[in-house]
Amino acid sequence: MTEPRQPSADEVRALVQRIVDQTLDQDAADAAPGSDGRTIVAIAGDHGGWRLKDAIGRWLEEHGYVVRDCGTDSDDAVDYPDLAHAVARMVSEKTACCGIIVDGAGIGSAMAANKVPGVRAANCHDISSARNSREHNYANVLTLGSGFLGTPLALQVVETWLDTEWGAERHGRRVEKINAIERSYTGSTGGKDT
Repeated sequence: MTEPRQPSADEVRALVQRIVDQTLDQDAADAAPGSDGRTIVAIAGDHGGWRLKDAIGRWLEEHGYVVRDCGTDSDDAVDYPDLAHAVARMVSEKTACCGIIVDGAGIGSAMAANKVPGVRAANCHDISSARNSREHNYANVLTLGSGFLGTPLALQVVETWLDTEWGAERHGRRVEKINAIERSYTGSTGGKDT
């Protein structure tokens, strides 16, 4: 049995661009950033996390958020880095205020999302880590592990994460140091408000 061919970097970039373009095309008239005053949240889940992702998407819509679903919607195997990249890119480009990604553990998606300039992804597994990631670290992407969280707890984590205010006065200096580290390697201008 032969190993499947690994896609080239250009093929991966093209795939991510297609995911982002398809996502932005969904309900474009209704969901342009700020067009109706609602907050846009980009979400994704791989084959191990799509069911929880769908439950989170429904909860977000019921609570007045606009959801940009970057996929997937089946048990067919997909690569979580592609989905994490699509969500992180939307956050980085400010076409979504924040993102939520679900895979089996949430760890790989956090790693992939954190490669995108301006993204601070946090893998949270309970209410305390969700609160801390927002208040202390100004996380703008939440990653969850469907293998570790049931739907009721995951929804509590999402709600806490979204409701927790950024403690800029107390923690801003440290987050700016995180941004400075990123800029030193990428040349990114990801400022204090990213």
